[in-house]
Amino acid sequence: MQAKTKGPTVAPSLLVRTADQCITDEDIEMESEAMPGSRLYVRGEQRRYRVANADEIIEAARAVAGQRMQRGESFTDPQASSRFLQDKLAGLEREVFAAVFLDTRHRLIEYVELFQGTIDGAEVHPREVVRHAIRCNAAAVIVAHNHPSGTTDPSAADRAVTARLKQALALVDVRLLDHIIVAGDSSLAMASRGWV
Repeated sequence: MQAKTKGPTVAPSLLVRTADQCITDEDIEMESEAMPGSRLYVRGEQRRYRVANADEIIEAARAVAGQRMQRGESFTDPQASSRFLQDKLAGLEREVFAAVFLDTRHRLIEYVELFQGTIDGAEVHPREVVRHAIRCNAAAVIVAHNHPSGTTDPSAADRAVTARLKQALALVDVRLLDHIIVAGDSSLAMASRGWV
């Protein structure tokens, strides 16, 4: 059961296990008339709604982003690819290096967060990216990572790892299509600058 669209947004699949601040469907409807669209609610195990906290809102947003592009969706539009990766990586407190594995027609096979680092770096192992590409029978890969600092400027290390990944993937006939850097609400596609 989902909340009505005129009221607040509800994340029906997010289950939480707290009894405090529980409200009913009727409470949501009354509040939505008084303050439309001002809060996000989650449904607990007893099928009662309560106001979501910040972590639950971020988790719900990432789940929605994952549903937006599912297996078989095409990644031929660079802007759509950047938007998808922004939805997945923006707002994280530490660097996360992810890869989108694609088939020969650049349709999504799998999105994987491969490496997690600190606030200013993540160690990337090309061998693991190649291993995963082979495991899922990918023909192409788009890699991405976030910059918690908020700047999309690629570092020398970002350019170096892009070159190493391109060489390593080429050995097994997998194309590196792009390396996207996400910083807050902006992103930079390194391929658009000729760096891939």
